[in-house]
Amino acid sequence: MKSIGKYSFGTGDRFGHQGTAQLSAITKAAKYGIDIVPVWNKSNREHVITGTKPEAVRYEADNAVREAGFDKQYFVDADHIGFDNVDRFTDSCDFFTIDVAAYIGRKADEEEIETFLKDALRYTKGLEKKKISQGITEKAIRSIAERYLFAAIRAFDIYRKIEKVKGRGNFITEISMDEVPHAQSPTELFFILAMLANEDIPLQTIAPKFTGRFNKGVDYEGDIRSFEREFEADLMVIGHAIKEFGLPENLKISVHSGSDKFSLYPVIGRLIKKHNSGIHIKTAGTTWLEEAIGLAESGGEGLEFVKEIYLKSLDRIDELSAPYADVIDIKVSALPSAEEVTKWTGKEFSGALSHIPGCSSYNKGMRQLMHIAYKLAAERKTIFYSLLEAEKEAIALNVTSNIFNRHICRLFDITP
Repeated sequence: MKSIGKYSFGTGDRFGHQGTAQLSAITKAAKYGIDIVPVWNKSNREHVITGTKPEAVRYEADNAVREAGFDKQYFVDADHIGFDNVDRFTDSCDFFTIDVAAYIGRKADEEEIETFLKDALRYTKGLEKKKISQGITEKAIRSIAERYLFAAIRAFDIYRKIEKVKGRGNFITEISMDEVPHAQSPTELFFILAMLANEDIPLQTIAPKFTGRFNKGVDYEGDIRSFEREFEADLMVIGHAIKEFGLPENLKISVHSGSDKFSLYPVIGRLIKKHNSGIHIKTAGTTWLEEAIGLAESGGEGLEFVKEIYLKSLDRIDELSAPYADVIDIKVSALPSAEEVTKWTGKEFSGALSHIPGCSSYNKGMRQLMHIAYKLAAERKTIFYSLLEAEKEAIALNVTSNIFNRHICRLFDITP
């Protein structure tokens, strides 16, 4: 069976220009003894918005790997796919993030619930010894089944579609449940894994929703100690579930949503080391922001272009926000005004957009808005791509530095 390495990074690239720069961050990590599997990911929604096709991501990844002489494992991820759009990804991808968020809360047939309960009720005792639960009732297990079993069944339907084309064991399966309003508890995660195992899905990563806010492009908002307890419990759940349900031995947690997660990286890094666990991190969307920052810093046409993107995003904020409602929190009153931004220098624009902790000019509302405003850049791709080419070297440095210095170094406690 094709198996993904212990540590992996989803290096989303919405416009497909920064594959080499992203891979450079991965090769820099290797010099510090950290082997990370690069995974180029792009969702169907992003393909529709930018007017691209999945084969373009495969082309980008293969080109970057060939140019760099990279001889290690890498993947192309069909990110957040569902039953209706998975077919367009099967030829180009070898990693599939099956998104079941839309099915959570829909009740499975009573017969299916009863079948699951017959086996699951044996866990009303014993989970407290594994530090998974303090004891769970039949009523609570039924409630979990009513909330998640239908989603697990639909995950199998999507998985089988992929398997019929790719063949079993020829691709990586991830299950995503992160873009929903409510977090899954460690106890719920245990039973969700039982459901997925019953459906014979050999998942290698799972992306749960954690407590707190993982907003696009900005740091975690929530109680870090609560996250630490929850994350460690999830790691123990996965360790137990691998043995209990016969799931792949390299099954690991995936932390999604394109947020920067800077304050959580030390916690995550310490806990995966403590439990000898793997991790998959997705940084989707931040590459587009580094492109915008690089164009702002270049001045001239580049600066005017990103200013125009921001000004138009203020007028279209409701439209841009709608698809990302669960993963953004933009306070409109705190956004820089159009009049203010029009007068900004490149340094002022990039200072507001760059996520540098402690920097007084940083504006997290603006960063979130620009994060989702890539649609506006896609509407002017010809000029945007020409500007990217003109500032290729400077932008590449930004992209590499962002992934390596701000993400990888924080997660693995590297001092460059």
